[in-house]
Amino acid sequence: MVLPTKTPDRKLIFGKETLEHLTEKIRGSKEITAVFLNVERMATPTKKELEAAWGMRVFDRFTVVLHIFRGNARTREARLQVALAELPLLRSHLKNNGAPLDGRGRGSRYIMGSGESFLQVQQRLLKDKEAKIRRALERLRRKRLLLGRQRRRREFPVISVLGYTNCGKTTLIKALTGDAAVQPRDQLFATLDVTAHAGSLPSRLTVIYMDTIGFLSQLPHSLIESFSATLEDVAHSDLLIHVRDVSHPDTEQQKASVLSALRGLRLPAALLDSMVEVHNKVDLVPGHSPVGPHAVAVSALLGLGLEELKAKLEDAVLRATGRRALTLRVQLAGAQLREN
Repeated sequence: MVLPTKTPDRKLIFGKETLEHLTEKIRGSKEITAVFLNVERMATPTKKELEAAWGMRVFDRFTVVLHIFRGNARTREARLQVALAELPLLRSHLKNNGAPLDGRGRGSRYIMGSGESFLQVQQRLLKDKEAKIRRALERLRRKRLLLGRQRRRREFPVISVLGYTNCGKTTLIKALTGDAAVQPRDQLFATLDVTAHAGSLPSRLTVIYMDTIGFLSQLPHSLIESFSATLEDVAHSDLLIHVRDVSHPDTEQQKASVLSALRGLRLPAALLDSMVEVHNKVDLVPGHSPVGPHAVAVSALLGLGLEELKAKLEDAVLRATGRRALTLRVQLAGAQLREN
């Protein structure tokens, strides 16, 4: 249902009549088991009031995306980033639940004579937890930067693969590298970590493909902050690939969301200007023809257009890194092959 709302962070998100109409509809249908409000964040009192009125869980964009992230976090870094993203929600619950009150309505209970109220103790514990998570993430970030420097010392060009969530990035990397260990999944935010996969271009130049977290329109700000470290690797790439699902009805809006997020990362202009745009899933869009010099149509699942894409990637990588592909012809009977 499309309905007008008041400010989401106020307690009353709907007008009285609208709320009564919604409550009647939701309570009257046994098929409805949860309600999703398409707002970034609801205030905790709003959430509690609506759940009490409707008798079921109520979600906003933040809690839905966080739930998906939590389910897909497999590495230590991803779990730490999810834990960091959860802290604003925990603080919000703590603030609205309040501290134990005495009969006169003032907070007066302290923990074991420490001089701290229950609320203050909980706030301090959350602050300590945040500091601990940030220290752990910083250690992992330094390790990742060290690995990145080692890759650059070995002179492997790095290609970062970006795109809206569930556009087929991982499937494309598997098709380009032949890496059997890569297991694409048809779900949102299946990739929460940056993973590296070796592949080779037509000249047999070895490159590293970096699989990154997917983008999402109106991704809650605290989640962007939590996962910004994951995207730091993108800035150190030699080339970017923007994978688009051209079969999706909102493909143009998805493209705009990704480009907006990339601009927010303050990437070098040359890196953005040289980005290759891959129009994926063209097998589902008969007659699709990409527009623009940097665009290539492929079907990563069926292997269509991959040779053209590899040729374009090689050309772009050679330009970005100052390399040249040379063909040397040596006569078998020539002096170069004679023994001394």
